[in-house]
Amino acid sequence: MNQRSPKRRALLLGTVAALTAGLGLVAQPAYAATWYSSDQYASWSNGGYTLYNNIWGSGAGHQTIWANSPSNWGVWADHPNTGGIKSYPNATKWVGKRLSALSSVSSSFNVSVPSSGAYETAYDIWDSGNANEIMLWVNKTGPVGPLGTAQGTLSLDGHTWTVYRGTNGANAVFSFVRSSNTNSGTVNILSLLNWMKNSKGWIGDITLGNVQFGYEITSAAGGLNFNTNSFSVNAG
Repeated sequence: MNQRSPKRRALLLGTVAALTAGLGLVAQPAYAATWYSSDQYASWSNGGYTLYNNIWGSGAGHQTIWANSPSNWGVWADHPNTGGIKSYPNATKWVGKRLSALSSVSSSFNVSVPSSGAYETAYDIWDSGNANEIMLWVNKTGPVGPLGTAQGTLSLDGHTWTVYRGTNGANAVFSFVRSSNTNSGTVNILSLLNWMKNSKGWIGDITLGNVQFGYEITSAAGGLNFNTNSFSVNAG
């Protein structure tokens, strides 16, 4: 979604962080991490990936992102239950090749996510010009739903998705929502993109840009942990 030095060291986040805005105190869990930040648009690049804290929605609360590596990272978030997306903390990898030049694009993930709040764990995939946004929802909790109109269901590579098509006024948005929640697995991204191109004609031979994976959080009142235990993108 919208998103406007690394130092290799072990850092301990205190269990209680004093946040002076409004003279409030917000409890945060402790993490031993290579990198962390509570800055709104904090980013950290390592190993061909970039992590973003990406607190972009109005009415957002507090959020801290941490990482031991691009494949092992997470966030602690405390966003009020007021509706509207507050943030999309994510890990991003740039591909930069046309679909016709790619023989494979796949991604594997393993996450531990809360049973409360309102959010989805999702891929956010873009062409190089950001004209097309393709979201893959692998799990969701609470009152959240995709943009656009349902186009039916798709079963492909062992996964079943409900497909939505719409626009946010700036770019086309396509959302694939899994029929059942999962916290781990492998997604054949190229297969889905080729289905959109060859079977539906929704996209052309686009250049695949950023492949993002993270948590689109609407609410996490009281403070919730979202942990990425492992994550990778492989393209060739």
